[in-house]
Amino acid sequence: MSADPVTPGGDTGITRDEVAHLARLSRLAVTDAELDVFAGQLEVILSAVSRVGEVAADDIPPTSHAVPLQNVFRPDELRPGLTQEQALACAPAAEDGRFRVPQILGEEA
Repeated sequence: MSADPVTPGGDTGITRDEVAHLARLSRLAVTDAELDVFAGQLEVILSAVSRVGEVAADDIPPTSHAVPLQNVFRPDELRPGLTQEQALACAPAAEDGRFRVPQILGEEA
């Protein structure tokens, strides 16, 4: 590719050879017809990127979101829940006030 493939407001100048080179690097098998199509598509993409670069100005602060975000979670409030006995009432197995489950790991070293 050329030293400056994207010139603001200008032609990107992507050639079929450059597209073929990118395809080889990406290990993509492309036909001659696809080279022409991809060259045109890459020119459109690089042109759009160059337009974004033109818009960026020093007086515009960088942002991570286009609109301000606010917390949409409800506040943490204590609510009544199950007692230990209620939680274990339908458990298939309980022991010492806890759910009993099959052991899946060996003994700790």
